[in-house]
Amino acid sequence: MKIYDYNGSANIVGKRIREARKKRNMSQEELAIKLQLKNIIIGQKVVSRIEKGERFVADYELLGFSQVLNVDLYWLFEIDK
Repeated sequence: MKIYDYNGSANIVGKRIREARKKRNMSQEELAIKLQLKNIIIGQKVVSRIEKGERFVADYELLGFSQVLNVDLYWLFEIDK
């Protein structure tokens, strides 16, 4: 499997996912459960790795995150300067 790296991170959406999750007072475990209900099988540790930028995020996972967190998909890609 190819290892993806963008300026030292495996994804650019992790910080936004964390921001949206915290805004909704949702734990990583709760987020993982809601994703699992959408048939996206990831656990709390995977959510943590995504938020830290340590894990690649698949396109279907991004869609699930945007739906569960009720944020625009494109908002996840906005990078703070």
